[in-house]
Amino acid sequence: MDLNQLLALDVLPQLLKGAAVTLKLTLITAVLAFVLSFVVGFLRLAPNVWVRRVTTAYVEILRGTSAIVQLFYLFFILPAFGISLPPTTTAVLGLGLNLSAYGSEIVRAGILAIGKGQHEGAAALGLTRVQTYRLVILPQALVAMLPSFGNLLIELVKATSLVSLITITELTFSGRQMVVTTGKTMEIWTLVLILYFVMAYPLTWIVRGAERYAARYR
Repeated sequence: MDLNQLLALDVLPQLLKGAAVTLKLTLITAVLAFVLSFVVGFLRLAPNVWVRRVTTAYVEILRGTSAIVQLFYLFFILPAFGISLPPTTTAVLGLGLNLSAYGSEIVRAGILAIGKGQHEGAAALGLTRVQTYRLVILPQALVAMLPSFGNLLIELVKATSLVSLITITELTFSGRQMVVTTGKTMEIWTLVLILYFVMAYPLTWIVRGAERYAARYR
């Protein structure tokens, strides 16, 4: 079946609608995961041992369990305790929490990669702890973090396919619907693969551009 026939069956428009939902989920979840990554990453470096233990447990539990099980837990189990979340909220929260566990390790490793001499130099200049991180540590650490955050963002685009299992009509869910409707398994899933690639590949160039800009700024 050629592209014109697929268009006649309204396949591509439906898949594009699903892709739009995928991009929307990716954008919102990326913001949440990015913020949580820095919060948890900094807390893992906190002087208080109990704060470090709690955040370490957070990271290890989320990294050590399946993302799809976490989504199922939020969507199917929480209502038993009187907490019902809309599917989109569940998807953003579930994926955001899961990715923040990985992102926090990127933040922690990036900060620890900056030598102690930078902290000592900032202290010698009379900078406060907040000023030290804002003006000295983070501008350098962000350059090291960007490639890993870029990979995490691409993984997020693909991970959104999991939310099709909690009734959200994103790209994968749309693909399954079109397969059932048309019976054209190979053609539909080939289009889905292409659309995922088209969404994910530009992110590589965006991250590379951000790396070059950040390196010049540093």
